[in-house]
Amino acid sequence: MANDPDFVTFIIDQIDDSCEIRYRNMFGGGTLYSKAKVVALICDDQLFVKPTEAGRSFIGDVVEAPPYPGAKLFFLIQDEIDDGEWLTQLISLTEAELPKPKARPRKKKKRKT
Repeated sequence: MANDPDFVTFIIDQIDDSCEIRYRNMFGGGTLYSKAKVVALICDDQLFVKPTEAGRSFIGDVVEAPPYPGAKLFFLIQDEIDDGEWLTQLISLTEAELPKPKARPRKKKKRKT
């Protein structure tokens, strides 16, 4: 499930800076964040975008596939990864529809007695 760093860089470079994209290696693949929301996964050098109604309407005839065995279905983006404007719009629509991430509780520091 490892990703080619050049593929990851290519995908990130296709998406406009307005999306505030951040990438993090996770579980042998990687996670794309837009404005702190998980919007996509990159697994085995393939882009999987989280499914949303806005994304489905935008894409039209979607291809759905799990990014890894046992995962929920995501939108598999293939030919359109070369179109930065199209990809940016898809990521923007996806991010806008997803809920804000839940705040993680902060760990309490132990007091010295």
